[in-house]
Amino acid sequence: MQAVYRPTLWIKGASYTIGGGVIALALLQAVLGLNLSDVTQLVERFFGWGFALLYSLFIVGTGIALSHLKPNKHCNFWNEFGHQMGNSIATLALTFTLLGISLGVGGLAETPLSPENAPDIIANLTGQFSLAFLTTVVGLPTATAIRAVVSLRYQHIQEKMA
Repeated sequence: MQAVYRPTLWIKGASYTIGGGVIALALLQAVLGLNLSDVTQLVERFFGWGFALLYSLFIVGTGIALSHLKPNKHCNFWNEFGHQMGNSIATLALTFTLLGISLGVGGLAETPLSPENAPDIIANLTGQFSLAFLTTVVGLPTATAIRAVVSLRYQHIQEKMA
């Protein structure tokens, strides 16, 4: 028998994830006084849109995996899918870390250093390193949390099915 995937399950997983993002934005606004415009400026400044887009896609993928992870014959697939989303976020974080470092060092190598331009060069270098290290600080704990939640959910399902 071939598996039938209902689009409503995909939409449900994506909806939970997007809803969680909206709640997170509301909490940022309530606690820190940041509105959507402030958050988008911070995301662009500290992470860049490439990281933010891919990170968001992997988070949505995680929501889809968790919404499909139920006691049925496909639970092994969705467990693996969820783990791959966590692994993808870890890889993304480390890739952008190396990218930020290489962009910073590359920019340093292209410009002759003089007392007049040293402050500008240092500012550019620290901006690139900020991208590098913040992607790691956000990505690796997120990846670990995703793998933990998926594993615990899968273990719970396995105990139910036994």
